[in-house]
Amino acid sequence: MVSFSPVPPVVPAGRMARNPQPVLGLPGGLELRPWELGDADVLVTAGQDPAIRLWNRLAVESSENARRRIERMRERWRAEQAAIWAIARPGGGEALGLIGWGDIDLENGSAEIVYWVLPEARGGGVVVEATRRVSRWALEDLGLHRLRLCHSHANPASCRVAEKAGYSFEGTMRSALLHEDGWHDEHLHSLVQGDM
Repeated sequence: MVSFSPVPPVVPAGRMARNPQPVLGLPGGLELRPWELGDADVLVTAGQDPAIRLWNRLAVESSENARRRIERMRERWRAEQAAIWAIARPGGGEALGLIGWGDIDLENGSAEIVYWVLPEARGGGVVVEATRRVSRWALEDLGLHRLRLCHSHANPASCRVAEKAGYSFEGTMRSALLHEDGWHDEHLHSLVQGDM
């Protein structure tokens, strides 16, 4: 009789849930912090931005809906399913964007990045620095093995973010995500343990 030993999880369950979500510093004086209920109006504003709506499929119609989303972010941290930060001015300052990990799979050691920034924060490299920082957190602090960055083939800015943050281009997933204007092919980029 052949006996098989189960493969242990890449990251043990509980590693996220037993700790508070950390605040992470960024170059240039910004920080990544958990979303607060007081940030609800920023989510509403983001939900009205045409680029954010197009690339992120974000629709937030009211402050009440935004507060529910923020509560859901907290619940998903405790459930070890997601880790979402506000890109913000230090000391609890105003949120300028969102970045973090969705589809966290601790057992298999993977996650997919999500991000957006408001128009006033675009073009200065904030998303690249934030991507680098949350990637270090995911690989080094949390212990994941593989990170994915997927974006519409029609969004060259996200391709530049992936390249500058050290993600390798792996290919195109055909007709992979439904956006407001129809189905988009998606570019797949990855970062794995040892790449940084």
